[in-house]
Amino acid sequence: MRTIVALPGDGIGKTVLPEGIRLLDAAGFKANYVWGDIGWEFWCNEGNALPQRTIDLIEEHKIVLFGAITSKPNDEAKKELIPSLQDKGLVYFSPIVGLRQHFNLDICIRPCISFKGNPLNFIRKNSSGTFDEPSINTVIFRQNTEGLYAGVEWTNPPKQVRDALETHTKMKFFKDVPSEEMAVSTRIVTKKASERIIRAAFEYAAKFGYKNVTICEKPNVLRETSGMMLKLAKQISKEYPNISLWDTNIDAQMMWLTKNPEDYGVTVAENMFGDIISDGFAGLVGGLGFACSANIGETAAVFEPTHGSAPKYEKLNPSIVNPIAMFMSAVMMLEHIGENEIANKIKTAISAVVLEGKVQSYDMMKLRGSAEVFSKGAASTQQITDAVIGKL
Repeated sequence: MRTIVALPGDGIGKTVLPEGIRLLDAAGFKANYVWGDIGWEFWCNEGNALPQRTIDLIEEHKIVLFGAITSKPNDEAKKELIPSLQDKGLVYFSPIVGLRQHFNLDICIRPCISFKGNPLNFIRKNSSGTFDEPSINTVIFRQNTEGLYAGVEWTNPPKQVRDALETHTKMKFFKDVPSEEMAVSTRIVTKKASERIIRAAFEYAAKFGYKNVTICEKPNVLRETSGMMLKLAKQISKEYPNISLWDTNIDAQMMWLTKNPEDYGVTVAENMFGDIISDGFAGLVGGLGFACSANIGETAAVFEPTHGSAPKYEKLNPSIVNPIAMFMSAVMMLEHIGENEIANKIKTAISAVVLEGKVQSYDMMKLRGSAEVFSKGAASTQQITDAVIGKL
């Protein structure tokens, strides 16, 4: 029997993760769950949001179902430490970013797939004045460890950094800016990581029958970093003659995704651009309540909804949050470990509930989140789980 590390984390992560496991149990997935410590509570009480004992669990068992974490700016985070940890020089660092970097979870996969009947699906007006609802089935491959999110940055860069920067001709525009008035972030892209994410995108497209892979970057401006990714994509695409390579600029792509979103199959991008475009496409298929993801490395994999911890909803009882993003993250986990039959069973059940439309979360009813949504017919988190289980 497989062992899964369960990390509920903060806020609504503590609600949706147990519901996801309840659904997995009902669908016939047999596993042992070991619960690990991560998130704000452990930062406040231990000064470490990602304790070593949790890293040890993941190193042993490899597969993680993750809920959500709360992150705050470092100055605010320091104020919430218990008194004995104050003024110890502790620095808050996002534990999910820490997991990605420790385990080199460099491949982030974010499917954005519309469920028929979802009232939140994107619709558009056509030339006849009527409306149509395109079927969206795109999967974003986001490089997860490099780029602008790598964290190599400075406020008031030290002299050796400033001297190195001054060797670039473009720095002449900043030569009169004092270092204490300057902040610098780097965008680092490496050939090895870029090849790995691009090849993974093509392999996924080939496995699941997608006809195109889009490299979404900005090589006309970011000539070195985006240019490297585009060049590698062109080279790798030659190995997949039945899959077309498209390339788009991130800004233009954000316009086109609301014009013809059904045209895009697999899209691959650097860390920040992948983050942006995956949120854009997620908005077309129901928003964060439907946004699932996988973070995959060579030795470990973490599966999580992308909606964050939403602490304002944590204490509502019953819970109002939509658990489908968690359910679909669990489906991604099942597919990753080869449990395709159970994965398909769960996807079919979710599709049936959404299409039927009798049980809907507050976001699907386009209501503002509050305890009052139940009086307007919204289902609780647990009722949505019950409905999906009922369709199994």
